[in-house]
Amino acid sequence: MAAPTGRSGRRAWAALVPAALLCLAARAAAEPGAEPGSVGFDVRPGGEVHSFSRSLGDYSCTFTYSSQGGTNEQWQMNVGISEDNGLFSCSIWRPQGKSYLFFTQFKAEVKGAKIEYAMAYSQAAVGAQNDIPLKQEEFEVTETTVSHREGKFRSELSKLMIVAKTPRDEL
Repeated sequence: MAAPTGRSGRRAWAALVPAALLCLAARAAAEPGAEPGSVGFDVRPGGEVHSFSRSLGDYSCTFTYSSQGGTNEQWQMNVGISEDNGLFSCSIWRPQGKSYLFFTQFKAEVKGAKIEYAMAYSQAAVGAQNDIPLKQEEFEVTETTVSHREGKFRSELSKLMIVAKTPRDEL
């Protein structure tokens, strides 16, 4: 499921997602054996396909991309698990807001969970600037991936957010 449609659905997710991501990030930092906070990585232009991954317990997130123009950009990835182990989150973003690279492709894949919510942005919020989401036709969401849509993606990417439901053993 991509971002919910309709005003009430968007408002509900707009309130829920940031709160859930903050809780998941705090939990990830407190998890034994987990790397605290976000991890930085370079997004490198040059047209080659690159990947960056993080795991937490049985869950992982991999960001795969190809970009052109400019020089390396510093990006961040954060993964987290909710306190009840029901949700896994993965956030990938450029802390300076807007990326100046020209992305030819991107894909974020989660393993061990199924995507409930995902959104891609052409600009990440920083200072007085707000997140600017990609148009729905520019990207697609499956049960485990968020990726560019061939022929529709306008090559601008600065942030990806994923919240995925973990499998749960019912008693």
